[in-house]
Amino acid sequence: MPKKAVIDAKAKQVEAVTEKFNNATSAIIINYRGLNVEEVTDLRKQLRDSNVAFNVIKNNIAVRASKEAGYEELGDLFKGPTAVAFSDEDPIAPAKILKNFADNTDAVELKGGVLENKVASLDEIEEFASLPSREESISTLANILQAPVRKFAIAVKAVAEKDDGDAA
Repeated sequence: MPKKAVIDAKAKQVEAVTEKFNNATSAIIINYRGLNVEEVTDLRKQLRDSNVAFNVIKNNIAVRASKEAGYEELGDLFKGPTAVAFSDEDPIAPAKILKNFADNTDAVELKGGVLENKVASLDEIEEFASLPSREESISTLANILQAPVRKFAIAVKAVAEKDDGDAA
């Protein structure tokens, strides 16, 4: 029979992971079997640079936490060496980074996850990963908004240059 301290510690771990699931806009589950230390370090750096938390979680704790968070369907995904990337800012970032990493590394396999508070299939995650990032979307929007102003400025400059040419 496990000691009360061990049970309490596991309950706190389940609570912490449940909170991560509840606060995340996306949570992507991967199998990372076969990654070497250098690859794991590189993956963690890429995720950290995008403000994505990457946690290796014991499967029984992950199953309980996902169930408590209302994502019971995820339970079957927690088999073998499993890690979860949580993002509470940009829902696309973990999907994009992990999909790219999986495409370039045979050792990483996307299993599934949660996107915007809904359990997502592998196809949905891959589709989500193909969307532009938040920064790319903002940049595109800024360019679209600047285009009319730019065209107006060019037209005003052309008129001014024409007037200068007529005056001379």
